Amino acid sequence: MYKLVFVNLHHTYQISLKMEEKKYKRTTVTAALPYANGGVHIGHLAGVYVPADIYARYLRLKKQEVAFIGGSDEHGVPITIRAKKEGCMPQDVCDRYHKMIKDSFAEFGISFDIYSRTTSDIHHKFASEFFKKLYDDGKLVEKESEQLYDDEAHQFLADRYIMGTCPHCGNTGAYGDQCEKCGTALSPEELINPHSTISGSKPIKKTTKNWYLPLNNYQEWLKQWILEGHKEWRPNVYGQCKSWLDLDLQPRAMTRDLDWGIPVPVKGAEGKVLYVWFDAPIGYISNTKEMCDNHPEKWGAWQKWWQDPETRLVHFIGKDNIVFHCLIFPTMLKAHGDYILPDNVPANEFLNLENDKISTSKNWAVWLHEYLKDFPGKQDVLRYVLTANAPETKDNNFTWKDFQERNNSELVAIYGNFVNRALQLTKKYWDGIVPARGELQEVDKQAIDEFKDVKEKLENCLDVFKFREAQKEAMNLARIGNKYITECEPWKVWKTDRQRVETILYISLQLVANLSIAFEPFLPFSSKKLRDMIGLERFDWTELGSIELLKAGDRINEPQLLFEKIEDDAIQAQLDKLAATKASNEAAKASAEYKAKPVKPNVEFDQWEQLDIRVGHIKACEKVKKSNKLLKFTIDDGSGQDRTILSGIAKFYQPEQLKGKDVLFIANLAPRKMMGMESQGMILSAVDHDDTLAVTTIERGVKPGSQVQ
Repeated sequence: MYKLVFVNLHHTYQISLKMEEKKYKRTTVTAALPYANGGVHIGHLAGVYVPADIYARYLRLKKQEVAFIGGSDEHGVPITIRAKKEGCMPQDVCDRYHKMIKDSFAEFGISFDIYSRTTSDIHHKFASEFFKKLYDDGKLVEKESEQLYDDEAHQFLADRYIMGTCPHCGNTGAYGDQCEKCGTALSPEELINPHSTISGSKPIKKTTKNWYLPLNNYQEWLKQWILEGHKEWRPNVYGQCKSWLDLDLQPRAMTRDLDWGIPVPVKGAEGKVLYVWFDAPIGYISNTKEMCDNHPEKWGAWQKWWQDPETRLVHFIGKDNIVFHCLIFPTMLKAHGDYILPDNVPANEFLNLENDKISTSKNWAVWLHEYLKDFPGKQDVLRYVLTANAPETKDNNFTWKDFQERNNSELVAIYGNFVNRALQLTKKYWDGIVPARGELQEVDKQAIDEFKDVKEKLENCLDVFKFREAQKEAMNLARIGNKYITECEPWKVWKTDRQRVETILYISLQLVANLSIAFEPFLPFSSKKLRDMIGLERFDWTELGSIELLKAGDRINEPQLLFEKIEDDAIQAQLDKLAATKASNEAAKASAEYKAKPVKPNVEFDQWEQLDIRVGHIKACEKVKKSNKLLKFTIDDGSGQDRTILSGIAKFYQPEQLKGKDVLFIANLAPRKMMGMESQGMILSAVDHDDTLAVTTIERGVKPGSQVQ
């Protein structure tokens, strides 16, 4: 059954379909497991980890039982590719990046109850047993198929180990699963001139055996469960599921011919591992088991978090993981038979960076570990901006200018400004003591009326995963406070009616206290800092909207700035970093696409012999005055008399870079006047793909004047 719920959000009525409220005893919240082959960037944060953390913190504030589960995904081809690139073992890659990711999440305030990994012993055992049960129950299908094989490397090739020309855009560096230039999803068979990235050889087809999850057998159940039972899911999630379910689902392989991963625990599966997308979501369960085994007194048995019908399961993911979390993983759970199914999967769309798609391979990203170094103590600023720009319904864009603007114009000028005004005035007029409330005037009643229902407004948004709107409601408290304190003008009233100022500041301080609670799910660091300033040691979510959070006579501590302005130079440094990345990518692209110019027409050998190419030692080099192009060289050509040569390479070299080098030059060119000086030859240079010049030098020392034969 469904009902229409009207929610008033900033005077705009929105209609949302919501399932009849089902009472759960607890909630299991999962956040997608990031690959341990690199750091975490702002796209990951905006799409998955910030909204998941907001929701988990919100449930805790409501004193609900919640387990927030995370971990690193450490199997699959991306790990092996990184290891091969770095010349190390896959486990070395996992260890390094798992620590980086875990530490970054902790410093950023992502409040996982456990953050573990899929290379743990407990996960290997758990995933193997899960697969074995499906196998023993006859829920998997054994099939032989032809797959691409590297005959030189003697291994089957995952899609990412195959490269060729994209049939859509002509990119010669397209992978077997996707062209990163045009973004088209591909299969290896579609590539033109495919080759193995391991040996460079052309793949052949070879028969292999794998075990498949027969999604086709669960299609009607999936249609009923999702299309009829979960119409409240976000339109992007529901729509993507429907588009898949409108087609005929096919069996999907749950094993792979690889040497990195969890070995398939059945006879005849030697040399095969569990498909990473079978293994990874089971990591949610095995990590929960690890958490419960380590602290049973707190968490109880792991089964209650995954097998009790009174537990609600919520997955936070990006849109690229919708199919796996809404179709494949639920089918695995259904086939097993002992598990609850996800109640909601609030997947986000993608976040772009400076109007371009975030790309880890091109380093077009803002990495969390770098941000934490560049902006120490500003975790909440990034949390705020990413939530304000959350791609909840469509792709959104992050720019450094918007980051600066939101910090300076909203966090500093609205939230921080109101808090500072209220606390500084209290310190100035009452020595930091919360004054008593007097008789309320109409302006006081109006302000109280405007924020008394803030808890209901926040919950109406948070309960349906509208975190962007919820944060706006929290910020609206600061707007109400600024408006109230400006209208009341306590600095003027103080001169004539001090008792009236007591009431104004009392209400202002109650708003400050409410802000410290309302922003707790979104900005935990600044909320804690604010509560320390006002001495609010204990607080309860149910008291949000109250005007009695602080008592008359309570003492507030020394006021501090809650946020600080971000200057232009800090933003420019980030823009310069991105500009350097873009230039590097363009140079790499030009280099990859470079083709040498056609060879000039043949010349007779005697024509070649007429050129006298010799080795010269550069004794001195200097810029030619009034010329942007020319350098003047003093060359020892072995004759006993120095030779002067002018060369137009000043934009590519500083004179000191060339002094002392041995170079090749043409000795028998007719002298030529340039800038009033005579040039007695030509230094040979090579023109690179980007039109830069590189002077030809000699690898080992030979005598000046030696001839090129």
